[in-house]
Amino acid sequence: MIKMTARALVGAVLALLPLTAASSAQADEPVTRYASLYDGVEALPLAAESRTGYQRTSFKHWVDADHDGCNTRAEVLIAESRERPEIDPKCKITSGRWFSYYDGVTVTDPKGLDIDHIVPLAEAWDSGASQWTAARREAYANDLGADRSLVAVTAKTNRSKADQDPASWLPPLADARCTYAADWVSTKLRWGLTADRTERTALRRLAAGCGHTHVEYQPV
Repeated sequence: MIKMTARALVGAVLALLPLTAASSAQADEPVTRYASLYDGVEALPLAAESRTGYQRTSFKHWVDADHDGCNTRAEVLIAESRERPEIDPKCKITSGRWFSYYDGVTVTDPKGLDIDHIVPLAEAWDSGASQWTAARREAYANDLGADRSLVAVTAKTNRSKADQDPASWLPPLADARCTYAADWVSTKLRWGLTADRTERTALRRLAAGCGHTHVEYQPV
């Protein structure tokens, strides 16, 4: 399974689902939960989706949440570069080396990369985010607290994916699909999002062929 570069863990814990905790952490510490991919799929709440009222602007994204001069896009590029990236004084990333796991392509020019929300903003809206506060939607759109939430991939694959779920789009690289399914399920569990029947059927089918792939997340 492809492993992403670790980022700082943030956020408070809500015990949303009865999956296994990583350790007996103290109550005020984030608790990482683990499950097999299949069990993670089964834990997703089932609900119909609705896009009524969706606007991309409902999710304020690419903000500088920690006020260090680097917005969310830059933070992801810095974290995921496989060599020390070049950064100008305004935190514009000018070079580095990134591996786009959706298609197995190595990229050295950041202009060729998009930062993908593993679960697209529109899909999140459909799956429960329409009921969130604006602040929670902003936190979701800029989630640096989990390696699985945001990923640097080639612009071509990100735009082919658009707002589709795994029932209608999977990474073109077959070896990436179990990782992608785990990332998708982990993100939905982290944020308490639902799945519809078609989506869950597709995820079950993927899980059946993914062996020991697991989901890992911290609820927020």
